[in-house]
Amino acid sequence: MEPSLPQQHWKQRLLREITEYLLNFIYLAIFFSAIIFYRRMVLAQYDIHLDDYFIGVVKALIIAKVVMIGAFMRVSRKFEHSPLIVPVLYKAALFTVLVMLFDLIEAMVRGAIENPTAAHVLQSLESHVSYEWLAALLLIFISFIPFFALKEMMRVMGTETVRDLFLRARNPAP
Repeated sequence: MEPSLPQQHWKQRLLREITEYLLNFIYLAIFFSAIIFYRRMVLAQYDIHLDDYFIGVVKALIIAKVVMIGAFMRVSRKFEHSPLIVPVLYKAALFTVLVMLFDLIEAMVRGAIENPTAAHVLQSLESHVSYEWLAALLLIFISFIPFFALKEMMRVMGTETVRDLFLRARNPAP
C-alpha cells in the first residue's frame, strides 16, 4: 500500500527541513569550534585554561535553530530581487541581531532563575554584555556572510546546480 500524496509531501518536507537544519548546524559548529579552539590556544600560552570544549557545538545548535525559525517566519525575504550582495549582507545582519536578542533573553532567564529580582536580572544582563560578547557577535556576522552567500546562490541558481558546481568534477577548459 502506497502512502497518500499529502503524507509523502509532509514526509519530504520534514526530511528537507531536518537536512537543512543539520547542514546549518554542521557549518556553524565547525566555524564556532575553530574560533573557540583558537581562543583556547592563545590563552593557553598565558597559562589560562578554559573548559569550554563543546560550547561551539551548543551555540551552533541554538543558532542553527534561530536561522530555521527566522526562515520559517519569512523575516528575511526583503531584498531578494536585489544583487546577491544585498540580501546576503541583509540576512547576515538580521540574523546576527536575532542571535543577539536570543542570547540576551537567555541571559535574562538565567539571571531570573538564579535570583528572580529585577535588579539581579538587570545586573546579570549588564555583566553578560561585554567586549568579548560584542566580538563574538562580529564573528557571528562574519560567519553568516559565506553561509548566506551559499544559501542565496542555491536559491537563485538551484540547489542541484550549486551542489554540482562544488561536488562534481568539471571538464578542463579547451
